[in-house]
Amino acid sequence: MTPRIDTSTHVHSDFVGQDCILRPIFNRPLVVLASSQVGRLKIGRRIQSCPTALCNLFCLTILFSFACMAAPPAQPLAGFPFQDETLRFSIHWPTGVGLGEGRMQAHRIEGGRWQFELSLDASVPGITVTDRYRSVTTPELCTVEFERESVHGPRKSHETVTFSQDKSMAHRATTGGGFSDFSVPACAKDALAFLYFTRWEMGQGRVPPAGKIIFGGPYDIRLQYTGPEPVKSQTTDRLAVTVHGPASNVDFELLFARDPARSPLVIRAPLALGTFSLELAR
Repeated sequence: MTPRIDTSTHVHSDFVGQDCILRPIFNRPLVVLASSQVGRLKIGRRIQSCPTALCNLFCLTILFSFACMAAPPAQPLAGFPFQDETLRFSIHWPTGVGLGEGRMQAHRIEGGRWQFELSLDASVPGITVTDRYRSVTTPELCTVEFERESVHGPRKSHETVTFSQDKSMAHRATTGGGFSDFSVPACAKDALAFLYFTRWEMGQGRVPPAGKIIFGGPYDIRLQYTGPEPVKSQTTDRLAVTVHGPASNVDFELLFARDPARSPLVIRAPLALGTFSLELAR
């Protein structure tokens, strides 16, 4: 027997479920469904990809833009004090005739110290001139040892000066057995080390103050900036140098390039026979 349902008291509701709080599931018309999806993100659906050629062109453009914005790698600076260096010079008579050649070398050695060398080989009528200078300094360019050897015709000499910077003293010894001790200023420098120190200071935009250098014995030295001077299509900075010692006075000129290493382009030394010059050979 089929049970009867009293429809007279049945109330139709849009909600279903035990507590009548859920909407029934049914298939909505496509038009209604489409309108309800406007502005919604289609989660789980694959975004349509662009054509391969167009995407490749877009990616290439982005990469090229970043490549153009990237700075090129910095080139290491050459010469002292950035790297070891060797400079070659030609020695000239006042008339321009060649006399010989010179060479300056700077090498960084153990402990961050520097070793500088200067050699000069020249010939004047009847005399052969050979000079060798070697300087070892601390990283701050304070001299540890200075050695020089000279042959001027029949005259020969060789000496070594050892510095005790902590005691402000220096010991000079010659080949013939002679020796002497004398006081030196703080961070004393021999003549060759002072030349490299001058390059360092010029690179910092400064002229070294007046002071003392050691060249066998102590000498007073003073440098004065006298302005720019053109040398072979380059503009150089010229320094007038005055050296006073116990037995001699010397005046000469230094012309430095305006490169980061402040390379010495010309050294002019007025002597009895005229002004001799050392010119950097590129």
